[in-house]
Amino acid sequence: MQNLTAKQLQRIEKKKKKMAALLEITKLNDKDKAKMLALKKTVKADLPNDTDSSEVSIEESSKRKRPCDKDLKETYSEISTKTENAEDIYISTEESDSLANKKPRLSRDEYLKLKQELRERKKKLKIIPRLYLKPAGKSASLSINVKSEDRVPIFLSDVQHLLLYSLHGHHSPYMPTRWCQLEKFNRVTHTVALVVEGLSLYHFMAYESMFSHITSKLEHRVEVVTPTAYGGSVIEDLAAVPMTGLQCDKLIKEYGSLEAALQTTGDVIKILRVVFPINSSTLTDNENVTKESEVPSTDKFPRTQLLLSLCQMVEENYPVPLKGELAKRYGNYIMTKDVYVEASAKSPMIGLDCEMCRTTSGELELTRISLVDESMNVIYDGLVKPENPIIDYLTRYSGITKEMLEGVTTSLSDVQQTLRKLLPADAILVGQSLNFDLHTLKMMHPYIIDTSVIFNITGDRYRKTKLQTLAREFLGEKIQESNSGHCSTEDSSASMKLVQLKLANSVDYGDAVLLGRCDMNVLKMKAEKRKSDYKLMTHEMRNYATSIFKHATKNQKTAAIVGSEKVMNEYSKYLTSSINIMDDENFDKDDHVRLVVTENDKQTVTRASQIAMEHAFTLCHVRIEENKLQNEEIEKTFRTINKWVHKLWRHVALNGLVCVIFGGENDAANGACFLNLKREVSEDCAICT
Repeated sequence: MQNLTAKQLQRIEKKKKKMAALLEITKLNDKDKAKMLALKKTVKADLPNDTDSSEVSIEESSKRKRPCDKDLKETYSEISTKTENAEDIYISTEESDSLANKKPRLSRDEYLKLKQELRERKKKLKIIPRLYLKPAGKSASLSINVKSEDRVPIFLSDVQHLLLYSLHGHHSPYMPTRWCQLEKFNRVTHTVALVVEGLSLYHFMAYESMFSHITSKLEHRVEVVTPTAYGGSVIEDLAAVPMTGLQCDKLIKEYGSLEAALQTTGDVIKILRVVFPINSSTLTDNENVTKESEVPSTDKFPRTQLLLSLCQMVEENYPVPLKGELAKRYGNYIMTKDVYVEASAKSPMIGLDCEMCRTTSGELELTRISLVDESMNVIYDGLVKPENPIIDYLTRYSGITKEMLEGVTTSLSDVQQTLRKLLPADAILVGQSLNFDLHTLKMMHPYIIDTSVIFNITGDRYRKTKLQTLAREFLGEKIQESNSGHCSTEDSSASMKLVQLKLANSVDYGDAVLLGRCDMNVLKMKAEKRKSDYKLMTHEMRNYATSIFKHATKNQKTAAIVGSEKVMNEYSKYLTSSINIMDDENFDKDDHVRLVVTENDKQTVTRASQIAMEHAFTLCHVRIEENKLQNEEIEKTFRTINKWVHKLWRHVALNGLVCVIFGGENDAANGACFLNLKREVSEDCAICT
């Protein structure tokens, strides 16, 4: 007989134990069956002849699995003590069985009434608006990601997009689909926003128990990067609908030009300063304007207008040093500089392109990198030995062969150190889909011009055009046609030429999305025509202003702004002559925006709650002074703010959208946004909707 292994012996022992346990269970079940049969005979002797249903019931119960001993003993004692009243038990059992087995009978009228009620309920459910967080919103959620290091915050512009969408839906200039989804926007009765300057995410997290009305009524709570973090204005970010070159597709179709966007230089860089170590400019505002207006003679507008914003970099999957999941993902990435200088209209542009091969890691690793300057001079071109063995040279695309890499010793870390020394502190990297190149380099850089974003001939922002096609259509050059693969110096030069061509024309040159055109010939003809009437169009376009209130008051809708005199003075910058504005007392149906100037924050909230249901959009703005956040006053302040939230909530109609924004602190914690749609009127609400 063959000797058994230790594992086989263990299995045999386990089987023996299982069989022994099964035998014991069988014996117990046999005893139970015997007891139940004896009990059945006792009951049968005392019942009338017609006991079929009772017998069946007892037989069925005897077939069931054995219940616990305690339950059995109680059952036996109960039945044995009631044997003399077995007839009553039988009748009761028969009645309950008959009720259990029969469906409820409805008259025709009752059936039709119930059917109508169900139909009406279904209709109501269909028209109820709903707000959901998408992956980007969930990443910023305070409820889902309790730990700060796990969150990736959204931007205040994202909140602005939701407010606009709640008012105009698909006709809004921007969509909030990056981070949330608002269904049945046309069923949102009105939108109420409360902005609390001076409070940050830290205050909410540290004193969450004091904000009971926020936690109980505002379901969606997310972290927000607010302008306060980079010395900007919350009012500007919330009230000014941006017209920067790459984010205003529908505004261009409406107004026809992007020249007004050139008045907002520097905003992108301010936001980038939130996550990148960029030294603040020491120049005055006038000096900054002069510096930005001194564009090179070859450029028609500042090259900073083509930079990707921080939000775009996240959308385009560029490595950025944000916290949360992104920080974990890019933990082994390094920056191209320890400290950067603010980019300007004269910052040097450097074309970058990398070639990769597939290695045993399963990823693409760097095998060649090329850099060119604005004069198309190659300032760096080198081959790189991947860390892992190559399994596919991808020669058809990379142009790299086994022979080319023989004897190469340059590593990825060597290239990283070379770039850190070579690149100026305000360098602007230029290239086609540079996110792939930076991921391969495992590096991060704040100033990017991506030709796949600024050029587009498809009319769809999410359908990128190949560099080969862009070079052919706009430069008249043929690239990437060699059978031996791509050339990184050729590709980086082509990207640089495309950017220079755009700078020599206009912000919307070569972009079918911004121009609202898909026909290449129309694109080129319009670009030529613009050379002659450029100044005229610029003058005309400056008469148009874009503000959240201009959009909020479309289609005969009205808006209200409530705040102190200082707050209202700042908002007045975004109220133009094209909007009918009136003070609180004299406001009537022909006016668009209602300005309510208050003496204090308490009066601000009170008046906002009184007029909230009269307007499609109500913006209530309060400022908390620093002395109100001192140790002896802080808890009292938070309780007051909690009451303000409750007061506004009570005066919001059913299906109204409520948005509370904490503005954040300078050089401290980010802000926060709290959102929800009002589902039902609370018991303490006397407002009739």
